[in-house]
Amino acid sequence: MLVRDAMSTVVLTIGPTHTLRQAARLMSARRIGAAVVHDPDTFGLGIITERDILDAVGSGLDPDLETASAHTTTDVVFAAPAWTLEEAAEAMTHGGFRHLIVLDGDGAVGIVSVRDIIRCWSPARRRRPAVATG
Repeated sequence: MLVRDAMSTVVLTIGPTHTLRQAARLMSARRIGAAVVHDPDTFGLGIITERDILDAVGSGLDPDLETASAHTTTDVVFAAPAWTLEEAAEAMTHGGFRHLIVLDGDGAVGIVSVRDIIRCWSPARRRRPAVATG
């Protein structure tokens, strides 16, 4: 199975000046765990995750004052839609992260998460429905 088969095509892109509260609100409304942060003036594409926001708020930072740029991972490993899920899982394991931005050409076309991969690999997903006889 390939990354394109598992990835979410709901890609939330925010700017570096979004506050953590704004980012959290947008991510929550879409029920996603990561957002692409686009800053063409400095780092290009980065990623901010629910864990980044949780760590910031948990350490006492104000989510209304902290901006996404201060908590964005900019040293990003990108996946291609044609990667296998094994390649994506290996990149995540090696890098110690749970989300990969999927690039096709110059743009983000999806995000694949550990949860997406597990869903595809789960035995319940692979089982075929029983054929009714009678």
